[in-house]
Amino acid sequence: MLDPFYPVLDSAAWIARLLPHGVKMVQLRVKDLPGEQLRSEIAAAKALCDKASAQLIVNDYWAEAIDLGCDYIHLGQEDLVSADLKAIRRAGLRLGISTHDEAELERALEAKPDYVALGPIYPTRLKKMAFGPQGLDRIGEWKRKIGAIPLVAIGGVTLERARGALAAGADSAAVVTDITLNADPEQRTRDWAKTTRP
Repeated sequence: MLDPFYPVLDSAAWIARLLPHGVKMVQLRVKDLPGEQLRSEIAAAKALCDKASAQLIVNDYWAEAIDLGCDYIHLGQEDLVSADLKAIRRAGLRLGISTHDEAELERALEAKPDYVALGPIYPTRLKKMAFGPQGLDRIGEWKRKIGAIPLVAIGGVTLERARGALAAGADSAAVVTDITLNADPEQRTRDWAKTTRP
């Protein structure tokens, strides 16, 4: 089961900072780190999550996630092409896949994912997206298509928008800048935990 929210963070330092404030699941999304440094970052994140009984989702780096015994791997569509899905399954990792349109959803479902992410739900300032905002109606549409597979809403989801995303059919909301760019990230994390959990 996915937690109703999880932060997407770019370092083990951020994970250490937010875990004590109600985080039960977190995605580590690091970019452009050389091999050994990358491995150390994932290992540090894993140790922190293990200690806090939280689940770690590793973005993209499936081979390292397998080696280090992580919980989840999250793949974008490009990574889905090159990843060894059989190795991921053999290692017992759960698999999440990003989707933005019907063709990508079809490709994702062929891989039998443990969750599907849909985004961006709202305009996002984090990165330039080839896809426009999906909106809440698309969440309901995706949920009807995927049935019991958990659905994650990502992209421009703030605390104020999270309830709407969850009510529309998302099982979890992934949050990035609403926490990391907040003046008080720790309090914002506590607010997310309080607001999204029953």
